[in-house]
Amino acid sequence: MNQKTYEQADLTTENAQCAQCGATADGTPPTWTCTIGNGTRQHLCDTCTRLNLRTIESHLDPIATR
Repeated sequence: MNQKTYEQADLTTENAQCAQCGATADGTPPTWTCTIGNGTRQHLCDTCTRLNLRTIESHLDPIATR
């Protein structure tokens, strides 16, 4: 995958809503996870991030080796 989503994602000042449990927060807390899937920004609260950590890590691009 050559898509660099970290360059395409702009910081947002709007309130974040967890895509899984629906919790809301003022702004985007630094403990929340932000992902971009199918061109849509999604946030996960810190609780849902911890519960889904293995799934999140399994979808990361592998680290390039030399």
